[in-house]
Amino acid sequence: MQDSFVHLHLHSQYSLLDGSIKFEDLVNRAKEHSMPAVAVTDHGNLFGAYEFFEKAKAGGVKPIIGCELYVTPTLRLEKPSDGKNYHLTALCMNETGYRNLSRLVTKGYFEGFYRRPRVDHEMLAEHGEGLIILSGCMSGELCQSIFRNDRKEQLRIASLYREIFGDRYYLEVQAIGLSEQKRVNSEIKKIGKRLGIK
Repeated sequence: MQDSFVHLHLHSQYSLLDGSIKFEDLVNRAKEHSMPAVAVTDHGNLFGAYEFFEKAKAGGVKPIIGCELYVTPTLRLEKPSDGKNYHLTALCMNETGYRNLSRLVTKGYFEGFYRRPRVDHEMLAEHGEGLIILSGCMSGELCQSIFRNDRKEQLRIASLYREIFGDRYYLEVQAIGLSEQKRVNSEIKKIGKRLGIK
């Protein structure tokens, strides 16, 4: 039996300037490649969640609703003009996760907005139930600490997210063909081995 592959980090037409795939095309492509499920993780929003869910279910592909959140360490202690944000991939495990992700996205727009809808570590801890968290792409907090060669910070960040999410926190590796990504993947594997994070 062949192992199945499922995309867990994917942007649709609702990620402006970063994604263009329409949900019908996505579902058809997933079926073509025998993918039993697919996730949509648009940037900072859930605008297409309902449409994606309906079209995937109708097409016989399991929909995984998610979002690539914009995270800043702490909103309370920064000036809005600081505008720091890192990417973090969040996936819903169940209805509780969907409700919590909806709360996070809403808070991002109403409480953390500066150029983008941002959430912080405190919000993630408060609304983390039912979510699976992936460490994110090269714009993620962990990957950025890898680019800075800050080993202490790498371990601190990975440990912090594991503390918040427990065994629902995973280190994200990607195969996008960039040399920088290969370096990041190699370092992420070392961090995972050292801290026991999958």
